[in-house]
Amino acid sequence: MERIKTAVIGCGMISYIYLKNFQHLFSVIDLVGVCDRSEEKAREKSRLFQVSVMTMEEIKASPEIRLVVNLTGPAAHYSVIRELLEAGKNVYTEKTLCVELEQGKELVALAKAKGLCLGVAPDTFLGAGLQTARLLIDRGMIGRVTSARAAVNRSHALNSELFPFIRNPGGGFAYDIGIYYVTALLSLLGPVKKVTWFVSEPRVQEARILRNGGFGRPFATADSNLYAGSLLFESGAPATLHLDGESIDEEQSSLVIYGTEGILKLGDPNSFHGSVRLLRNNAPEARMPFTHGFAGMTLYGPETPADYGQHRGVGAAEMAWAMIGHRPHRASAEMGLHAMEVLHGLDVSSREEKVYGMTTSFQQPSPLPSGYTDQILGGIRCDAEGSLVNG
Repeated sequence: MERIKTAVIGCGMISYIYLKNFQHLFSVIDLVGVCDRSEEKAREKSRLFQVSVMTMEEIKASPEIRLVVNLTGPAAHYSVIRELLEAGKNVYTEKTLCVELEQGKELVALAKAKGLCLGVAPDTFLGAGLQTARLLIDRGMIGRVTSARAAVNRSHALNSELFPFIRNPGGGFAYDIGIYYVTALLSLLGPVKKVTWFVSEPRVQEARILRNGGFGRPFATADSNLYAGSLLFESGAPATLHLDGESIDEEQSSLVIYGTEGILKLGDPNSFHGSVRLLRNNAPEARMPFTHGFAGMTLYGPETPADYGQHRGVGAAEMAWAMIGHRPHRASAEMGLHAMEVLHGLDVSSREEKVYGMTTSFQQPSPLPSGYTDQILGGIRCDAEGSLVNG
């Protein structure tokens, strides 16, 4: 079976679950190397997964490496992705595509001009929860979609003490967490036509964690953490989006799709196994069984705290299968750019006090085929990778 030789750049917190899944879960990925500006981090992952430590130059020069997965921070995405594309590498990147909209457009155009694949997380829309929801919508279980609502809260200031990189541009609550909700809506409802928004200015915070040092010292995040506004999809359906990163850390997730014949209440799109509940007239609310794989369970080895990312990397694996099959991949650069522009448009709408008209669009990704399982039976893997093979 053809496998795609792959290198990973960025060996931070999220890299563990990516590397574990690439090595043990997705048979299409042949993991050959890791790279990080911290040699210590790179060597740690090299020891754990028995792969080579490589430099950026070595990755670019390797004729065997066809896919590079970029797990660096958002502020580094533009330069890293551009350098890799110019070297002729297909690239899959963690969210978001980059920080500046025009740079995102440049990267998408560069990949297209070179005939390369460029994929963008989040890929949780390929998980069991949102794929089950997509199947129910496509089968008409809620009739015509009339509207949608998405909301989430968190103490992003507290999280920015634990993970300081999210204080930087591209790390704000909308870009770090809200992007999952926007991508979920795009995968289910298609492109957005225009947005209007109210956004609060970034607020000065005081450090509250003693063990981190700097207790009581003020700090600020580069991006706003509080958004409230509306989207109008090209289909004509409106949606509200409420992203409150200045609340408490007891996260409350809400994602609801309304239709003429029913309502879908969906679980957290920052996971692969968000629940799917269906409500129809004259019937009790029903929790729907998953119709797809990637349902959040650990499929290889004992579960560890670092497995919280579940099936991260499925978007890259699906892209690798698309490269082999010479077909479009689902976590496309165009959808990633569109999601990024939704958030950019909300900032512009609030700043200029006007409705923002979207300048990008994308082809709504086709659903994955249903009926695959995550179980391992008699030592034979029967997991959901089979659903990624064909377009």
